Amino acid sequence: MTFSLADILTARRVLRGQADATPFVPSPYMSARAGHDFLLKLETCQPIGAFKLRGAMNAVMTLPDGVSGVTCCSTGNHGRGVAYAAARRGIRAVICMSELVPQAKVDGIRALGAEVKIVGRSQDDALAESLRLVEAEGLAEISPFDDPKVIAGQGTIGFEMIEARPDLHTVLVPLSGGGLAGGVSVAVKSVNPDVQVIGITMDRGAAMQASIAAGHPVEVEEVPSLADSLGGGIGLKNKLSFPLCRDNLDAIVLVTEEEIRDAMQVLFYEDRMIAEGASVVGLAAVLAGKVRPEGPVGTIVTGRNLDMGQFHRIMAGEDIALGDRILKGKTYGA
Repeated sequence: MTFSLADILTARRVLRGQADATPFVPSPYMSARAGHDFLLKLETCQPIGAFKLRGAMNAVMTLPDGVSGVTCCSTGNHGRGVAYAAARRGIRAVICMSELVPQAKVDGIRALGAEVKIVGRSQDDALAESLRLVEAEGLAEISPFDDPKVIAGQGTIGFEMIEARPDLHTVLVPLSGGGLAGGVSVAVKSVNPDVQVIGITMDRGAAMQASIAAGHPVEVEEVPSLADSLGGGIGLKNKLSFPLCRDNLDAIVLVTEEEIRDAMQVLFYEDRMIAEGASVVGLAAVLAGKVRPEGPVGTIVTGRNLDMGQFHRIMAGEDIALGDRILKGKTYGA
């Protein structure tokens, strides 16, 4: 299966005026910490509050006529994107999710008119149910990451970033199943192959990092995380996002839950922005000294669909329960 900048430019035409042109703004605080311009691509400004709308919209809107409905597995934001796009097209959407998905994300998807099925405790369990619905009910499956239309839609983000700032030295991309990182890396490196594209993910349950290290897709244990949107496997039969990330990412960096918490606080207290833990891993890597930029750097603030009760506790410096683990609180600036 081939994939190129041409696919991304085609997706750009589909998305024009519906899921594109989000702000790309500097963070004065992070620029000072990085020693270079540090810019935030605000996918939080999408109608669904997350970047996933791009890939979902591109995939759903280009399905052939006569499709009765769509299904997908999701940790939250992809399901919201598919639900939104299906509603725009006037077709049924069934979103399959695991028990680890926060209730706020489940409620947000139902509010868009989609059906939600809660299955098992992993993304793989949810995927199995989605594939069953394809066979049993004839729905079209929209993969959250291993679909060329989805990857092309996410890749438009990278094209917008490099178009706005041709001088970018480094792009930091939150990394999960690889649809975003795969698409963005192709877009950026097709324009300027010298730009460093680095995938950033949490240090527990990092499926793409483990798969690249093994040389093939592998299963990982999913655990509760502040970056819950980055959870889930990449699929043992992954055909596209795995090789794109393997071949195009210059590095993968892992950040801890403490580093994610600190970055969420920085984005809120310094830039006055609310974002999911998965959205701030690029900031976390720089703040922790795990990435040391050598020129202008951009990162993608991927979504804002989080549990606001938990967010308030993080900002207040309270302890947070992550499954059977307690993340000790830390007051910002203390």
